[in-house]
Amino acid sequence: MTGARITKIKRFLGDSEKFMLTYGDGVADIDIPKLLLFHDLHKKLVTVTGVHSIGRFGEMQVELNGEVTSFAEKPQVSEGRINGGFFVIKSKFIDKYLTEDESLVLEKYPHMQCAKDGQLMSYNHNGYWQPMDTYREYDHLNYLWNNTKAPWKIW
Repeated sequence: MTGARITKIKRFLGDSEKFMLTYGDGVADIDIPKLLLFHDLHKKLVTVTGVHSIGRFGEMQVELNGEVTSFAEKPQVSEGRINGGFFVIKSKFIDKYLTEDESLVLEKYPHMQCAKDGQLMSYNHNGYWQPMDTYREYDHLNYLWNNTKAPWKIW
């Protein structure tokens, strides 16, 4: 699981004070230097990139009598944020919150406890973010890439 895998890379970090991590199944136009600066300024152990979720389905406002008063096809959620899968982590997070237990899920105990301890911050990204969890998303992202319309390609 995600937590146990991170413990396995510790030996490759050497004396590094921090490292960056991504799940690798999403793309974004995150300003990496700003993300790193944000992390360095707040001095907490972990920075997660918070993004607005893209609704998978249309959303309707429906009155009690069944009348639809508004309709939005696949709206971007404007309230709250989700884990966008891009992190900056201080290396000491590994010793404090992770174990080599193969069932350890990063998003469960480690992140929950880190938040409870006041050591988890969100870098709020309002730009482009898209997961690639389904074949439909894979197809869409490849279409954007192949047609030079990839908003995450910022180089």
